[in-house]
Amino acid sequence: MSDRPNPGSRKPRYLLGWITLPIIAIIGIAFSLTGQDSLEIARREVLLRRIGDEILTQSGDRTSRVLPVTKVAADEYKISFEKGLAFRPDSLVNTTRRLLAKDPQATDYVVNVLNPNASVAYGFAVSADKKDDIIACIGRVQPKAPYVINVKFKPAGMNVAKHGYLLGSLPLLAFAGFVFFRSYSARKEAPRQQETGMVALGPVWFDAENRQLTVQGITIDLTATETRIMGIFAQAPNETIARSRLQKEIWEDEGVIVGRSLDMFISKLRKKLEHEPDVNIVVVRSKGYKLEVSA
Repeated sequence: MSDRPNPGSRKPRYLLGWITLPIIAIIGIAFSLTGQDSLEIARREVLLRRIGDEILTQSGDRTSRVLPVTKVAADEYKISFEKGLAFRPDSLVNTTRRLLAKDPQATDYVVNVLNPNASVAYGFAVSADKKDDIIACIGRVQPKAPYVINVKFKPAGMNVAKHGYLLGSLPLLAFAGFVFFRSYSARKEAPRQQETGMVALGPVWFDAENRQLTVQGITIDLTATETRIMGIFAQAPNETIARSRLQKEIWEDEGVIVGRSLDMFISKLRKKLEHEPDVNIVVVRSKGYKLEVSA
């Protein structure tokens, strides 16, 4: 009698290994999601507090406090302030969009600014599908009052469904997991890009299409040449741009390069950015210019 094992007997053992590996991986992923969700909630509360801080600063108040963010419901939060403030709706919209873009789950939300009697002074809605956004009356400055900002997010029902799907589909996923596991684990979800047509340069928004900068909530018009210069800087913030490159890209198509014109336009752009200390165009000696954007 031969002691050599039957080659066919290896298949069940290999199959068991193939099944066990994806099951362990999937269960680990499912349970780790709970910890990730807790971290995302904590990050969201930090972002909401940052929104309150920037709105307070934009109102001219750099001394009073933003009170602790209150969680009103599972997906609803309240931002309160120590003192009353005035605000520009366009600044509130831009600041909220910019900061909540850092929360991958905050794709749909409604923001209401409440008066002391709980009536709505101003509100807007943002959706993952931009055509469903509801934003109006952004040009009307709201008077100083003890406002409360209420932010309500779309319920994270998809996360609950995802957990249930992972745990309830283990038998099917186990067989498919060996084939797809390597390619799936290597894939990373591409960050959601907001198609706003605007570029965030720290707290400043640059709108090339409409030739505008939004600084401290105030919209500032740009000339065509200023827009082209800002467009070059916006492609490489915090990087030195050679003077010769700026002159070549801005004026060469017009058949002439003017020596001191660049300095004049840089000076005008600096003037338009002067109220935002975190964004500035600086001279890099013997090299060119740099758009410095503080983190």
